[in-house]
Amino acid sequence: MVKQTNAGQGGEQYSLWFVIITAVFVTSLITANIIAVKLAEVGGVVFPAGVVIFPVSYIFGDVLTEVYGYGRARRVIWLGFLCNLLVVLAIALAQALPPAGFWQGQPAFEQILGYTPRLLLASFLAYLVGEFANSFVLARLKVLTEGRWLWIRTIGSTVVGEGLDSLIFILVAFTGNIPAAGLASAVVTQWLMKTVYEAVATPLTYLVVNFLKRQEGLDVFDRQTDFNPLKVTE
Repeated sequence: MVKQTNAGQGGEQYSLWFVIITAVFVTSLITANIIAVKLAEVGGVVFPAGVVIFPVSYIFGDVLTEVYGYGRARRVIWLGFLCNLLVVLAIALAQALPPAGFWQGQPAFEQILGYTPRLLLASFLAYLVGEFANSFVLARLKVLTEGRWLWIRTIGSTVVGEGLDSLIFILVAFTGNIPAAGLASAVVTQWLMKTVYEAVATPLTYLVVNFLKRQEGLDVFDRQTDFNPLKVTE
């Protein structure tokens, strides 16, 4: 039996399923940032390879908000940010270490794993704005629709969240280096690809959400939630 609750009434217990969803969310985020350095081309469309996995973080972000509420999703978003920051710092430290005299991989290491401050700023800012917008829109739509039409919430929140993510990242990272027409094309291309990805994955999202609600006996509605993204305590 699934129990509908308002946010803040579910207690502080963290189930195995919650931990698994959180792990997939964080892993998808970090993996996407690492492989995004590769530019792929399919059918004449050029895109960063991170597109193949990054939307998964939005899908599982939807699952977190839909099942556990905005409050817990907010904590996971910040956890993902901190984990990604740790990875970046570890890579920077490894890059700064003097290479062994017989090791010839330093230039390749720096080219593939190195980050410029501008790209880091673009990535972190786009992630935070996009993920929080995605979670906020889904939580508000859930209340407005009284828990019906999950597909409207997942796709609608992705349109907003992925749109802001793509816009902020492209503008902050490449303004001044790419003509305005190229910037607009890059934003629209990434936005559409990620949104279509979410739409195609909707049946899977339904399966995961329904499974978790049954397993957890939980269905949180954010009717009285403080949506301040900086608040990490209930």
